[in-house]
Amino acid sequence: MRSKLHHLLVTPAEMAAIDRAAAQSGIDSFMLMRSAGMAVAAAAMRLFPQANRFVVLCGPGNNGGDGYVAAAALRQGGATVALFAHGDPATLRGDAARARSLWPEAVTPLGLFEPAPGDVVVDALFGAGLSRALPDDVIRVIDTVNDRGLPVIAVDLPTGIDGRTGEVRGAAFAACHTVTFMAPKPGHWLLPGRSFCGTLEVFDIGIPARIVMAGAGSFRLNAPSAWSGFGGELTLSTYKFTRGHLVVFSGDRQGTGAARLAAAAGLAAGAGLVTVASGKAALGINASHLTAVMVKEVDGKRDLEKWLRDRRLGSFVLGPGFGIGKRTRDFALALCDRALVLDADGITSFQENRDALFSALASRGGRMVMTPHEGEFARLFPDIAGDHALSKIEKAQSAARLSHAVIVYKGADTVIAAPDGRVVVNGNAPPWLATAGSGDVLAGITGAHLAQGMPAFEAAAAAVWRHGAAGNRAGQGLTAETLIGAISPLA
Repeated sequence: MRSKLHHLLVTPAEMAAIDRAAAQSGIDSFMLMRSAGMAVAAAAMRLFPQANRFVVLCGPGNNGGDGYVAAAALRQGGATVALFAHGDPATLRGDAARARSLWPEAVTPLGLFEPAPGDVVVDALFGAGLSRALPDDVIRVIDTVNDRGLPVIAVDLPTGIDGRTGEVRGAAFAACHTVTFMAPKPGHWLLPGRSFCGTLEVFDIGIPARIVMAGAGSFRLNAPSAWSGFGGELTLSTYKFTRGHLVVFSGDRQGTGAARLAAAAGLAAGAGLVTVASGKAALGINASHLTAVMVKEVDGKRDLEKWLRDRRLGSFVLGPGFGIGKRTRDFALALCDRALVLDADGITSFQENRDALFSALASRGGRMVMTPHEGEFARLFPDIAGDHALSKIEKAQSAARLSHAVIVYKGADTVIAAPDGRVVVNGNAPPWLATAGSGDVLAGITGAHLAQGMPAFEAAAAAVWRHGAAGNRAGQGLTAETLIGAISPLA
């Protein structure tokens, strides 16, 4: 049965505590292991009914226990099964030892495994709790299986993937299907782990939802439930200013396109009005390319401060194509008490002056969303980016706490983190979003949400999700312009 908790992201340490809490509540822990193993066996038979042989690889812990249950179930179902174990099965304890007793035949040492045509591998060596480098004999088996291209069904998480960080610990099975239990782990969705999991099945083995929810932390998978209730519903009395006025700052004559992309995206995403604020030199260029989007001459800090007296200006996007330097910093600091998306050049401009930005955000109470990609994140947060013990989730969390801003740490596994510790990991973005101008479109969508009054975290989470959904709708071959046309209504 599919788990209803598939929107959670539970760390391995949290899952271990949840397992203990379930046992302490009176639930038979072996029955949970039996449910897990049976789910794996059912997936194997469903996906590979034509397999010549199921090769079940069992490890020295509870992940191996799941494998023993699966092997026995496959054998009872009439399949040909060979079982290989890493370590001495006689040293197993508790539920894993009881699961081992279900297997009626001899257990062959892992080092003697030789692949054969038609093999399907069930990987129950190490699960999500792996946090150290794999033994050499396990790496050799992984390399052999991957080199042969054998299909692999992973139990909990492919062996070799760190469930907390998604990192590869020496080597990892390239699974075509992964069966995990109760809730996904960060390693299922963070790269590179995500690329090793194949399709992900989250199976409910019978731990009550209240126990899982009590033990889960603040990590979630990004989905409409993350911003439910903040969508700015339209009514018969809605007019353009109630939908919000978004301002996007344009760069000089040779850097105007990024701002226009962000502005067009903001309009498509629901802002009632959008204005491109431009220096005098680029004003005519922008005006000649825009119709529904307005233009406004803003040459310097004095012009900006005068314009900001208009409180109807709901949100701002600063950075795309704007240029790096003092002018950018001045504009950003002037906007720290407003709703601001700081992107691209806006982020890099504070590489040597970040404390001024962070102090302004802490004291002036604006709603800021910063949208760094890997390189920009490393420029603004070099100490955090260089801490290889942290996962991408933990890096985004640390950056959000330090900066007092919502961080959208971009990539194929974009992480959105709030200063209060909330995190969502996005999973709907297609690879063809990697194209020029895509980030500008994301900045515009985020700005539209802020203009509509959404809190910064919800605005960012919704924008990243809509951006991914638009990419899927636009399809391969999209450009930033066609991506804007594929933005759907806010769920």
